[in-house]
Amino acid sequence: MLFIECKRTVYALPGRAAEVFMRRALVRRTMALMHNENPPQQDDRPVHPYSALSPDCVLDALDSVGLYGDGRLLALNSYENRVYQVGIEDSAPLVVKFYRPGRWSDAAILEEHAFVSELVEREIQVVPALEINGGTLHQHQGFRFAVFPRHGGRAPELDDPATLEWTGRFIGRIHAVGALSAYLERPVLDPHTFGVEPREFLLAGGFLPPELVAAYSSVAQQALDGVRRCYDRAGDVSLLRTHGDCHGGNVLWTDAGPHFVDFDDSRMGPAIQDLWMMLSGERADQVRQMSDILAGYEDFCDFEPRQLYLVEALRTLRLIHYSAWLARRWDDPAFPVAFPWFNTQRYWQDRILELREQVALMDEAPLWPI
Repeated sequence: MLFIECKRTVYALPGRAAEVFMRRALVRRTMALMHNENPPQQDDRPVHPYSALSPDCVLDALDSVGLYGDGRLLALNSYENRVYQVGIEDSAPLVVKFYRPGRWSDAAILEEHAFVSELVEREIQVVPALEINGGTLHQHQGFRFAVFPRHGGRAPELDDPATLEWTGRFIGRIHAVGALSAYLERPVLDPHTFGVEPREFLLAGGFLPPELVAAYSSVAQQALDGVRRCYDRAGDVSLLRTHGDCHGGNVLWTDAGPHFVDFDDSRMGPAIQDLWMMLSGERADQVRQMSDILAGYEDFCDFEPRQLYLVEALRTLRLIHYSAWLARRWDDPAFPVAFPWFNTQRYWQDRILELREQVALMDEAPLWPI
């Protein structure tokens, strides 16, 4: 029996409730100490919004939708958003995602939730946001959050032809649904949003060492010219709702096959966007891998072979966009800690060499004749 005092009234808690109370109090106290140990900023930069996402805020947000944590709280590996696995009283743990302030509108987040729900309705193994109190998107103390069931799994064996074919079938099913309607609130993945605009942001933001600005500006422009040539060769390709960040880290494998997680980057784009990131190794390896993927993909969705012209173009756009993504998040204290190599002279020298290689690769023939 545990006795606690609240507002001069003493309450007696039985064994199970006392255990939960003590565990939760300990976690709140420990994480609060960790939260307060962050060193104060030494300059005039504004405090980042995530600094207000304290352990109490996480637990209180769940309380606000009728979910009561039992004190087990685990921060998961996520930088764009803040994601936690939370133990729930007398129930399985859940995952709660706190969306990065200012990134997506409410309507854009709900579009993604609706797409994932469409997939679930068609028995496609994805992880949807739970509907609680009539909605999937919730607010607490200025943060928007969603709650998800916890799903386990292992990394897929992407060097196995059978795994690649199974993954291709799965993506084909997702795309068959993604082609039924279009996003209205989310942007399109294209050379402007993933190339032109990020390049301009980097050059205007003072992120590059002065002696490398001209070299990066020139090679990035050459790369974008190469991207346009690839798009011209591909012609007018169809766009659909994609996963958007479809790499092995967002695929969890079980004995029942794959299920995809984290549709946070979902947007309109060509189908090849969700296929090329499964490729690795030398050109011969990628030819085999793409063949295995498409063997499964085309069981459920037609593929336009002209999109193979876009593989290296999309890889180039991702490289430029990734640098700008890091730069845009540099005021988030988690980023300098997690990516200490960013914004160094060596980092930008490597990016210049990388883009020069991409300029050459984009002028090569596609993975097989079209």
